[in-house]
Parts: sequence; C-alpha cells; structure tokens
Amino acid sequence: MIKQKENIYEIEPQDLKEIFKVRKENSHKGMYGTIGILGGSQEYPGSIKLASMSATRCGCGIAKIIIPENIAHLVAPSLLENTFYLTNYDNDNKMILTNEEITEILVNLKSIAIGMGWGKSNNYKDILARIIKTYKGTIIIDADGLNTLAKMDLNILKNTNAKIILTPHLKEFSRLTKYEIEEIKKNKEKIALEFAKKYNIILLLKDHNTLITDGNLIYITKTGGAGMAKAGSGDVLSGILASILGYNTPNLLTVASASYLSGLAGSIAQKKYTDISMRSSDIIEFIPNAIKYIRNS
Repeated sequence: MIKQKENIYEIEPQDLKEIFKVRKENSHKGMYGTIGILGGSQEYPGSIKLASMSATRCGCGIAKIIIPENIAHLVAPSLLENTFYLTNYDNDNKMILTNEEITEILVNLKSIAIGMGWGKSNNYKDILARIIKTYKGTIIIDADGLNTLAKMDLNILKNTNAKIILTPHLKEFSRLTKYEIEEIKKNKEKIALEFAKKYNIILLLKDHNTLITDGNLIYITKTGGAGMAKAGSGDVLSGILASILGYNTPNLLTVASASYLSGLAGSIAQKKYTDISMRSSDIIEFIPNAIKYIRNS
C-alpha cells in the first residue's frame, strides 16, 4: 500500500494477491460460499443480470438470484450458472416477500447484495428492515436499496448482527447524509469517516477515485476509467463484491479488492473498446484478465 496521509492508503495489486490466490485442486463449491443477489424489476431487469454475471466470474460457489416471478422470463435465459428464488409481486409488479420467505432465503447465505434494479415500492422498507434485523452474514446495499434506506431511520444499521456494506455514488451518499454533493466533495474523507464510524458500517463511496472506510482507516482505489461512466457499472461492482465476500472475511481490504478488481477489468475493457464504446457488461468479460494481473503482480 502507498501511504498518502496518516490514516489513508492507496491499494496496490500486490496487496490483493492472497484474496485471489490459486485454489486447491480438490476444491468444491461448498468451500466458496453461497451468496444472494436480490433485486430486479420490469423496468430494470438488466441490473440484476449484470450483478449475477459478474458474481459468477468472481469465485463464489453458488449465486442465488432473488427476483419477482414476473421477470423470470427476462432474466433466467441469460444466467446459466445461477439458482433462483422467485417471489410474488404486487399490483405495481414489484417484489413481495413475507417474513417466512425472507428467513428461507437467508439460510446458508454468506453474503447478500440488495437493490440492483429493484425500483421503488412501499414494501421495500419492510423487506430491508427485516433482513437487517435478522441476518447474521454480510449485507451489501446498493442502488435502489440505498434509496430505500435513505427513507428509513439509519439507526437500524447500529442494531444488527450483520456486517453492513454501503456502496453509494455521490448522489446516493447525499441522500443518506443530507449533505449537498458539493459539500461532500469538499470534505469527502471527513464526512465518509464520520458516517462509517457513526453507523458501524463499511462505506464504499464510488467516485473518480473510490474511497473505502470503516470509520478508522481509508483505502483508496484508483483503477477504472471514463468508459465505466455508464449505466450498469455499479451493478457489476455489487456482484463482484458479493461474490468475493462469499469466501473472504468482510473487512476493509476485501471490500476494497472488489473496487480495485472492477476498476482494473474496466480499464482493460476500455483499452479494447475505447472509453466511448465500452459497455458495463464488457467489464465482466475482462475480470479473468484482471485477476491474472493481480496474481502476477
């Protein structure tokens, strides 16, 4: 790591070699964790597909996709390696989950990513609150999961047995903190540290240089490029993060590894397709190249 300030460090590829180490030949899928990816809607079926496709590229043993039944025909044909949990949906075609179903979903999951392509629904605050209150694994909250959380009492984050990871971009972080975006930009490190410490979470704040903090230290990742400024790149990151945390302890370095890997794969994709023509799905194509680069660093 490169020390920038007293408590701020820039991640280098060699810092991550242990996370992406070569696996033993006698491995089986149970050794690398079952993860959950919860989200999707008729408006945004692609988001859940991107998260799911990136997850299966990043090493988890099993990826369970939790989506409303009415979009299964839009999502399932693209995802050959995933298992599915299909939920009911309401008159607005949004996901419905009972407490019993939430309990069933969470059994044996090492991590769950929530919110990609979820859309908006009055039911979602109850679903998110139930998961936060009852789950004991790792919860990654992104996209519409963050927009839902912003309408709730954030003190719920302090009263959980789960490890909570929030992955906002600046606008989503503004909704959570009630600070204007320009104020966050001026005092990004201070506000991020205070927020993570106050709510006992790991914050991954997406920006040109991504900041990851647990309220004590800050790790910075500087991979990526302008070609990643496209819809869907955050969904890819959430899938990568959920997958890595299927077989690694959730801490500052493992969370930062997802940001570094996503950005590195994006940089490689940009070299091939250019910053204009690359798509978010192209990031997934180059995850293997990025892992090889880290291993050889």
